[in-house]
Amino acid sequence: MTKEVPQIAFLGIGLMGAPMTRNLLDAGFPMTLWNRTASKCAPFASEATVADTPADAVRTADVVITMLENSDVVEQVLVASGAMEAIKPGALIIDMSSVQPSVARRHAALAAEKGAGYVDAPVSGGTLGAQEARLSIMAGGSEENVSRARPVFEVLGKCTRIGPVGAGQLAKLANQAIVGITIGAVSEALLLAARGGADPAAVREALMGGFAGSRILELHGQRMIDRDFAPGAPARIQLKDMRMILDEARAEGLTLPLAQQVHNEYLSLVANGHSDSDHSGLLLELEHINGARLGESAPRLKSGPKE
Repeated sequence: MTKEVPQIAFLGIGLMGAPMTRNLLDAGFPMTLWNRTASKCAPFASEATVADTPADAVRTADVVITMLENSDVVEQVLVASGAMEAIKPGALIIDMSSVQPSVARRHAALAAEKGAGYVDAPVSGGTLGAQEARLSIMAGGSEENVSRARPVFEVLGKCTRIGPVGAGQLAKLANQAIVGITIGAVSEALLLAARGGADPAAVREALMGGFAGSRILELHGQRMIDRDFAPGAPARIQLKDMRMILDEARAEGLTLPLAQQVHNEYLSLVANGHSDSDHSGLLLELEHINGARLGESAPRLKSGPKE
């Protein structure tokens, strides 16, 4: 007997949610979609049901996926809108947004009161990873609930169970700390080399073959060289993540100097009007404070005639 395919409600059809929805539909999952800006659901209207409210979207769903911008939006959509009350017993909530670990634990408790399961499953890989179905999915929840979610995760990328509820969000914070700090390091390295007269593209190519090679240097280093700051992951989202990292560090009695410095740089970047630039646009803030531009060599002082 063929196992019944679960009905999915997907809340949040944005930069990440749209390609994830495409992959789930292509895999044959019946879906109901909701997005605050309803027009973003339009490309899928012939293949999925489009709901007017989050509560309407989740009412008959076996699996509810949220992919929203931050903790406040998840709270509004999942709880304040009445969606949590409308979820049927036995359903599984999978929050793939990046939220505070404490928020994930609270939402898991609310789900349990409704007889529903809960997994926090933030992702890394950006819009390209979402399109190519190779997201890194960091799951927090019971082994049973993560196992229930795996057929969905397998369509979207690779899942690693990190631990209990909230652990997925902790792993995402660790990921974003490395991403944000490394973007800062790549920005500084390329600007330093270019300012001294080196070709930043050649520097990137050389470094890719050595110990400094990384996915950030590969992808975002190229973005910096091309000055392509169209958002894959907007700077405002990276700033939000850096703020959550520092909040979690304070709650655990930790001081994270590198994370603090990078947070401050993203704060300035956003304040200077680049909130919707890609997070690799941190280079723009570095250029701003130095009065220098990547690819422009520093003027050289001419030596006088030798005596």
